[in-house]
Amino acid sequence: MEDFIEKDQQLLLYLNNLGNKSFDPFWLLMSSKLVWIPLYIIFLYLLYKNYKLRNFIFILIFIGIGITISDQLCNIFKNGVLRLRPCHTAFLEAKMRLVTCGGQYGFYSSHASNSFFISAFLSSLIGKRYKYFTVFVFVWAIVVSYSRIYLGVHFPFDVAFGALIGFLLGGLFSVLAKKSFRTEKLKI
Repeated sequence: MEDFIEKDQQLLLYLNNLGNKSFDPFWLLMSSKLVWIPLYIIFLYLLYKNYKLRNFIFILIFIGIGITISDQLCNIFKNGVLRLRPCHTAFLEAKMRLVTCGGQYGFYSSHASNSFFISAFLSSLIGKRYKYFTVFVFVWAIVVSYSRIYLGVHFPFDVAFGALIGFLLGGLFSVLAKKSFRTEKLKI
């Protein structure tokens, strides 16, 4: 386990030190939740356009429940595992670029979990209807997730684990949402 933690720290230092002060504002923006509101509105529009109102409402409910579970599960892990964020790890502070810092504990990344939840969920529901949509949403999730490493607030494994949890939850909730849809029977 010690070897794994050491490799995770080395990968963090490598990825974090690729950064440059001139790119810091961009990565801070990528990590900001508010900057993505227009994208979320587009996602909602695409869902509304492709589903009947009843199913759209169910989708909104499943998104709300799924994001809440994704986010709260992350907090349970953070308070249970108690892994310090890189920016709170004394021997790493001198070796890394500190752009910003978050709370004390960082396992696992809620940014990664939530963005991969949204990507898996949306990809399952509307990915086949739009060319390159699935590629777009997963590239978006990767950019958001990488921003957390770049900024020095999460180790790579924190981000990878968060992405995996979000992906699995997004897949599960998309299946549940699809099961809740009423199929219209044709009258003969």
